[in-house]
Amino acid sequence: MSLIQIFIIVFALFALSRTIWQFKNGALTFVWLFFWMLFWLAVGFVAILPQTADMVAKLVGVGRGADVVIYASLLALFYLIFRVYVKIEHVEREVTGLVRKLALDELDQEGDRS
Repeated sequence: MSLIQIFIIVFALFALSRTIWQFKNGALTFVWLFFWMLFWLAVGFVAILPQTADMVAKLVGVGRGADVVIYASLLALFYLIFRVYVKIEHVEREVTGLVRKLALDELDQEGDRS
């Protein structure tokens, strides 16, 4: 087993432990716990048996297993960036609504004092 395989396996185990910890603290739903556990287990599995990535690559028509891992990683990253973007937009709209409401409430209070 090479040094990079050991590093990836240790990191995947660390990430799994953090995922479970986040779920226990209520930061993750069960669906996301399942997704991330599946993801980190797959990372560990591919690190232990890299030939599985080669088999997947042949199935989808990509030359090497490393390439299919990179393509899948990019797809996952872009999807997660999209989700973060949508969440930020939602939070910005909520903050704007709250600021407007507070400003109107403050204006009403000043009008009551006069």
